[in-house]
Amino acid sequence: MAEAHQARMQTVVEEMVHSLERDHIRKMQGRMFSCSADCCARSSASMSEVHQCIDRCHTPLAKAQGLVTSELEKFQDRLTRCTMHCNDKAKDLLDSGAKEPAVRSLLDRCVGSCVDDHINLIPSMTRRIKEHLDSIEQ
Repeated sequence: MAEAHQARMQTVVEEMVHSLERDHIRKMQGRMFSCSADCCARSSASMSEVHQCIDRCHTPLAKAQGLVTSELEKFQDRLTRCTMHCNDKAKDLLDSGAKEPAVRSLLDRCVGSCVDDHINLIPSMTRRIKEHLDSIEQ
């Protein structure tokens, strides 16, 4: 992917991830630590009970992190497939005798279109992730 397209995509994805972290994940982390501290404060509990309690406290955050990671991986896979299609088209053009400057121009436009299409998917992906994060039992 051309550097400008890659930088644009990276900026948008980072903004989304920071928003999710700030508005959802960070709150879940706070609840996890508070819950874990409560587990440790149970002086009558056995070591095993305390560990099980802490594990229960960590579960929602682990689910949330897994969800975000999975969604980002699927998004990256789709973007990669799109840019690979662009690369294939460019290679086919080169093989058919097209001039390199024209092929580079086509490749840049094609990759730019992939980036635009995928940037347009980010709001719905973000909404879907937030809905799933909100549904994770605390």
